[in-house]
Amino acid sequence: MKIEQRQEGTILALDTSTASMAAAIVSGQEVLAEIQTLAERNHSVHVVTHIKEMLLKSGISDSDIEAIAVGNGPGSYTGMRIAVSVAKTLAWVWNKPLIGVSSLEALAYGAWHQHSEKQAELDNTLDGEHWILPIMDARRGQVYSSCFSMTNRTEWSRWLDDGVRLMKDFVDQLEQRLAEQKGKVRSISLVGELSLHEQEAARLQQVGESAGAAVRLQPFIQEGQWVAKLGRIRLEAGLVEDPHTFIPNYTQLTEAEVVWKAKQAGEAKV
Repeated sequence: MKIEQRQEGTILALDTSTASMAAAIVSGQEVLAEIQTLAERNHSVHVVTHIKEMLLKSGISDSDIEAIAVGNGPGSYTGMRIAVSVAKTLAWVWNKPLIGVSSLEALAYGAWHQHSEKQAELDNTLDGEHWILPIMDARRGQVYSSCFSMTNRTEWSRWLDDGVRLMKDFVDQLEQRLAEQKGKVRSISLVGELSLHEQEAARLQQVGESAGAAVRLQPFIQEGQWVAKLGRIRLEAGLVEDPHTFIPNYTQLTEAEVVWKAKQAGEAKV
C-alpha cells in the first residue's frame, strides 16, 4: 500500500476497542476535530455526545460526511461492540458508506507517523525495511498483535494477521523471522500497550540488537485520525461494509463463553 497525500471528502471515525475512546473528523489530511478519552466503562454513555461535539466544533453536519470509518478490533469485547454499533447505526440513518479498519493497524499506522514526524533525522534512515508491531493487552500474558512493514519511505504492508497470542510466543516468532531476513530489517517499533509486557519487550530489544535491528519501545494510545486516514484508503479501494451484517473482529472468547464451554465440557464427561 503506497502512502500518498489525498485531498478528499470528510471521514467520521471512531474506535472503542481499548480503554481509550478515539474519534475524529478528518477532511483530506486535515483533522477538523478529534477526541480521545480514557474511560472504557463509560464509552457507551459518552460516544454519541462526543460525536455531536466534534460536528459542532468542526462546523459541519451529517450531510457533509462522506463516509464513516470504525475500528473493528481486535480488543475489548464490549468496547468493540460500542463503536461498531454506533457506526452501523449512523451509516444506515445517514445513508453513508461504512468502512471497517483494523484497530491494530490504526495503532501501528499512527505510532509510525507520530515518530517519523517528530524525529527529522529519520529522513536519512528510512531506506530499508522497518517493522511496526502493535500490541494490546489481552490478559494472562497474551496480546492482540499483528505486524506491518514500511519500506522505501512510502510502502506500507501487513505481514501477520490480527490475532491473540502469548507475548512470549510472539517474540519467539519475531526472532525466527529476523533470522530468516538476514540483516534486511533496519528497525523494529513495538507500539501500543507495553506496560504489562516489559520483560518480553526487553527480550525483543536483545533479539533485535543481535540481528542488527534497532528496537524502539513506543507506548501509544489510539487516535481517531489514523482510523479515518486508513478508512479513506479502504474507501478508495471499494472496501465498504454492509451496515446490517458487519461485525467486529472477535479473536477471543468472552469470559462468559469460556465459563459456558468449560461447564459444557464438564457435563459431557459425566
